[in-house]
Amino acid sequence: MFSNVKKFKDTFYKRLEMLCGKSFDESTARDQYETLGHMIREFVSNDWIATNERYLAITGKQVYYLSIEYLLGKLLRQNLINLGVEALVEEGLRELGIDLNELEELEADAGLGNGGLGRLAACFLDSIASLNLPGHGHGIRYKHGLFEQKIVDGYQVELPEQWLRSGNVWEVRKADLAVKIRFWGKVEAKMEHNRLTFHHLNAETVTAVPYDMPVIGYESKTVNTLRLWNAEPSQFPIHDDILKYKRETEMISELLYPDDTHDEGKILRLKQQYFLVSASLQSILKAYRKQHGKLDQLHEHVCIHINDTHPVLAIPELMRILMDEEGLDWEQAWNITKNTISYTNHTTLSEALEKWPIRIFQPLLPRIYMIVEEINERFCHELWDETPGDWARIAGLAIIADGYVKMAHLAIVGSFSVNGVAKLHTEILKQREMKPFYQIFPEKFNNKTNGIAHRRWLLKANPKLATFLSELIGPSWIRSAEDLSQLMNYQNDTSVLEQLESIKKENKQELAQIILEKTGVSVDSGAIFDVQVKRLHAYKRQLLNILHIMHLYNRIKEDASYSMVPRVFIFGAKASPGYYYAKKIIKLINSAAEIINHDPKVGDRMKVIFLENYRVSLAEKIFPAADVSEQISTASKEASGTGNMKFMINGALTLGTLDGANIEIRELVGDDNIFTFGLTSDEVLHYYQHGGYQSEGYYHHDYRIRQAVDQLVNGFFPGVYNEFEPIFDSLLEENDQYFVLKDFASYADTQLNVGEVFKDSMRWQKMSLANIANAGYFSSDRTIKEYAEDIWKINPL
Repeated sequence: MFSNVKKFKDTFYKRLEMLCGKSFDESTARDQYETLGHMIREFVSNDWIATNERYLAITGKQVYYLSIEYLLGKLLRQNLINLGVEALVEEGLRELGIDLNELEELEADAGLGNGGLGRLAACFLDSIASLNLPGHGHGIRYKHGLFEQKIVDGYQVELPEQWLRSGNVWEVRKADLAVKIRFWGKVEAKMEHNRLTFHHLNAETVTAVPYDMPVIGYESKTVNTLRLWNAEPSQFPIHDDILKYKRETEMISELLYPDDTHDEGKILRLKQQYFLVSASLQSILKAYRKQHGKLDQLHEHVCIHINDTHPVLAIPELMRILMDEEGLDWEQAWNITKNTISYTNHTTLSEALEKWPIRIFQPLLPRIYMIVEEINERFCHELWDETPGDWARIAGLAIIADGYVKMAHLAIVGSFSVNGVAKLHTEILKQREMKPFYQIFPEKFNNKTNGIAHRRWLLKANPKLATFLSELIGPSWIRSAEDLSQLMNYQNDTSVLEQLESIKKENKQELAQIILEKTGVSVDSGAIFDVQVKRLHAYKRQLLNILHIMHLYNRIKEDASYSMVPRVFIFGAKASPGYYYAKKIIKLINSAAEIINHDPKVGDRMKVIFLENYRVSLAEKIFPAADVSEQISTASKEASGTGNMKFMINGALTLGTLDGANIEIRELVGDDNIFTFGLTSDEVLHYYQHGGYQSEGYYHHDYRIRQAVDQLVNGFFPGVYNEFEPIFDSLLEENDQYFVLKDFASYADTQLNVGEVFKDSMRWQKMSLANIANAGYFSSDRTIKEYAEDIWKINPL
């Protein structure tokens, strides 16, 4: 179908008329996009079927990756790249008078994720397929995703994310593979055939319908599957209020992360989590039975990986199926379960470690709660046998305690592998956050430093740079990212450095045009593009960035002759709908931007840009244009970060704390090719444990800090009386939990240094080259090889 341009054009022509029922001349761009998408899906269908048949025939292990999020981005061009037909299709469309870029614009970013967790899952699927590994993704088909962010008068406004408005050309509905999920009701125990059996009575039943999407490996015959579950009413529900039942059922797959400040939202979130794991496990085990018969050897053939704690109910759900449906006894079921499940932890933040109130958990999932209770009971007995009478230790480690079910505890006890996502993060888990568990299960803990799908973030997002690199060192880096290291041979080659600078300038001009179109602000593409794009969270310290920007503005106002290297500060971030404080920071950034961007005294020395609705397709424009990558989280708080890796592979220089994977970036590029500042994780932990930090001292003794912090409440921002008082209070009344003021001076000094280094363009480009050359380590191909070999025990087919 795609063998040559003429054949592609003929097929496209006929396919469009058949699919749309209209002539080519009458067709719209949407018709053309749909036609191309269907052609790609049909083109890979033979490989997709063959891949699934291959998996049915193998005796080795397969992995099933369960994640509440998949931040896929747009798939049209990525699929063409992976199939090796991008240039052919682009030429064929051009000859038909169609611009592939315009078709790509019509594709919605799949609304299935929020931040790093979801993008990591998407990168992993890409690498699993590209490495020909037997792996499948399972998630939820959210109708509206998180939300579409609009900035209105500087405030975040949330609109429904309508990504499915025009359908999803990549998905195939598999109604024949639907399964039933049970909520509420009660459990009845009775003796049958000399064994105790459990029956879930009066349950409210929901139907989970799978929608399958092909995951196409890079220049590979492997086409894996991402299975997304849609919640639909069952045919014969026993329900008094049928409309209420329908509405509550459809809500399960309506929105990612519903606001859980109230019980209604908590119930919905827990429903989503059980819905995902129950549907996925029923599907996985049905396929397994077809291939192997009984489930008593499940752990020999299957690994179920849970991405963070959201899918941790896979542990009790697998126990339920093995005991209640397969008739295995507890010991057999537990042995299989704990050798089947592996778990990735993604946080050191205790508030982010999920726990569910028993009063909600028990009535919603009565049988699952019984199983969790039994797991907890047996685990606590083991702890008692080790240290009789040590009630404090047992209470601290228990899965159920103080009226809550602790999901991270359940994940550790019920899995065979627990991994962190950067060296520092894993050490913090072992030595602090999960130290008591590490002491019990040292063999379970291991590190798998995160990675990114380098083909998307360099080959697709930055084609100018990718083409130049392939001309320079050959294209082997596309499949083997570590080959980027050959670039180090050119670090003193002036012509190469000048070409790098030229490509960066072109990318900056393109982003400047996007900024003008989206915000109406004209920016100087010769300025430093200083970028912080990520979820809005207090520990990520967008606040430190904007307070420093306010300080720079104050310097310019006080001294008209103040000289600084021109800067364009670019932010992109969504705040969770219920995260009041994060929304205040978005308002602060936009309020500061409004003043700075319109002050003639500032001119082109400084601009502040907030790009609304940050998402994958926008990120693909931002990363190639960035000069500075802001990775300024409070040390010890960011598990890894993956934005830092995407910036790095596009030649931006990291300005960061020694946190997460920033440490590993520094190890690879050396101190001369990164800008670091601030407290170390050990220093932060020392302050948390022993006290001694007083933010007021920094406020009173540093005029720059006092001036900027006072501006939050002294009327500096017109028309927003008391708006930023919560931020002011967090820094002084609440003693600045994330050390913004403590790190301010170090950050400001480092920013001055960034400006000085940028003046020497060849030195800057040399640093940039060193970052690109060393970024190959952070390919998700490397990460997935480590998972495959060390945890999942799966082999390429």
